[in-house]
Amino acid sequence: MPQIQDLIGLWQRSLVVWPDGTRDTTTCVRWLQGREMFVDLRQPASLPDFPHVLSIDDLSMRDCACLATQQGFAGRLRFDGRHFEWARQIDFQPKSPLADAGSLEWQADVLVKRGRDVEYIEHWHRDGAAATAPQGAVELREVDHGTNAVLLRVGSTFMFARNRTMPLPAQRTLQECVAAAPTVKVARQLVDCEISAGVVAAEGFRITASTLPFRRGRLLDHQLLHDSVMTLDHRSGGTGSARIWTIIDCEGDVGALHITR
Repeated sequence: MPQIQDLIGLWQRSLVVWPDGTRDTTTCVRWLQGREMFVDLRQPASLPDFPHVLSIDDLSMRDCACLATQQGFAGRLRFDGRHFEWARQIDFQPKSPLADAGSLEWQADVLVKRGRDVEYIEHWHRDGAAATAPQGAVELREVDHGTNAVLLRVGSTFMFARNRTMPLPAQRTLQECVAAAPTVKVARQLVDCEISAGVVAAEGFRITASTLPFRRGRLLDHQLLHDSVMTLDHRSGGTGSARIWTIIDCEGDVGALHITR
C-alpha cells in the first residue's frame, strides 16, 4: 500500500466504474498531490471552448449551465493506515455528505482506488514526465470576503483553487443550483469558483485549464509577499481587480511559488 509521500506528483485518471456499472473513460481529470495539500480538476469531454467568454461578466445562463457540469476540489490528504481521505476545503460542487475516501493499491503501474463510502473503482496513472521537485503550497484566506484558496506547485506543474463567495446548498448538484438561479448574475456567482491548472514557465505561472474558461492562456498573475499573496482577476473591458490573501498555512518550499522573470 502506498504512503502519502509516494503519491506526490501529477496524476491522470483513465477509468471510473460506479456501483451501477456506469463507466467513464473520457472525462479529463488532473490531480496534483503535494506533501499533504492537493488540487483536483475534472472536466467533461463535451465541455465547449467558450471562445466568446472573456470574463465572468460574459457568461450567459446557458454557459453557466455547461460550466456547472465540471468538478474540482482542493484540500489535504489524510491516511489512517487503511484508507486515504481527500478532505475537501474547497469544492466546485455542493458539499457531499459522504467523505472522499478509499483504499489504494498498485496493479502493475496502475494505481487503483476503491471507494470506502461508495463502491466505485478508479484507475490512476502518474505523469512520469512531470518532475516532483520543487514542492511548495500555501493555504490562503481572502482579506475582504474570508473565502479560502490553495496554491500548489509540484515540479513545473501548478494548480490554484479559489472558493466562491456564495455558499451552496447541500444535497443538490451545481447544475440544479444554476437551473434554479433567478438571474444570470446569480448563476455567474454560483459558478465563480476557480480551479486552474498550468505550467511554470519563464514568464510566470501560465494557466492551461480552468473551471473558468476565460482564465485559460492567462498568467495566474500572483505576487507572493512576506505573509500574503496578491492575485489579479480580469473583468469585462480588460479591467483588473486585485485580491489580497493572508497565508494561513504552508508546506514544503514556499519559495517555489515565487515568480522569477
